[in-house]
Amino acid sequence: MKLPETGANVASDAGHAIAAAGSDGSSGRPSDARVSALGARSLPDAAVGLSFPLSPEDRSRADFYALVARLFADGPDGQLLKAIARAEPIDGNTPFASAWNRLLAASGVMDPDAAAQEYTDLFIGVGQCVVNLHGSHWKVGAMMERPLAELRAELAALGLGRRPGVVMLEDHLSALFETMRMLIAGNEDRPPSAVALQRGFFERQIGPWAFRCCAAIRESTIANYYGCVAEFTEQFMALDRDALAME
Repeated sequence: MKLPETGANVASDAGHAIAAAGSDGSSGRPSDARVSALGARSLPDAAVGLSFPLSPEDRSRADFYALVARLFADGPDGQLLKAIARAEPIDGNTPFASAWNRLLAASGVMDPDAAAQEYTDLFIGVGQCVVNLHGSHWKVGAMMERPLAELRAELAALGLGRRPGVVMLEDHLSALFETMRMLIAGNEDRPPSAVALQRGFFERQIGPWAFRCCAAIRESTIANYYGCVAEFTEQFMALDRDALAME
């Protein structure tokens, strides 16, 4: 699919940089069971090589989704922070370019232990998290409710499901971003999904709440590195939403 011109040709400018920042599985993905919650029954981790030919734009979309899925699955380790910091900046002063460049700069100075603690403080907490990363919470104000059941039914229709033994719920923001990556790129067992299917999944499962979630992260007084992550995620989601709407 074609990204809008306002993205300053982000796909061609930054796709290879995203790949260097974690889309090849080598940048320190944690082994914690929260990561890679979804699978096509036996789906590998989100950061895998692409088995089907993709346009440069779709390859970059998949890489961007892989990156934000990783960042919302757990705090970044030192290797991932360095990989992001070394990625190529995007020229121009568009909101997307500015958010990406701020994420690069923040990654270059962020201590990995501090990033891990910030993730814990924001998204796990003691007793209650500061910002909840689950769609059901944002849609109906409670966990494990009807939206999660509806999501599970939609995933089952797509041939996807949560891995056995994984604790991350399917409506976690990271899991939903991983699903979008799967729909865009496919894997060795399934081809990429049609744009209409990608658009429908985004509009039903991500668009209604993820922007509000990212805004809450940015507005939190304890958000430092993840303020930059949330800003970039908002700008990327807006770019992808608009591109999907043009198809």
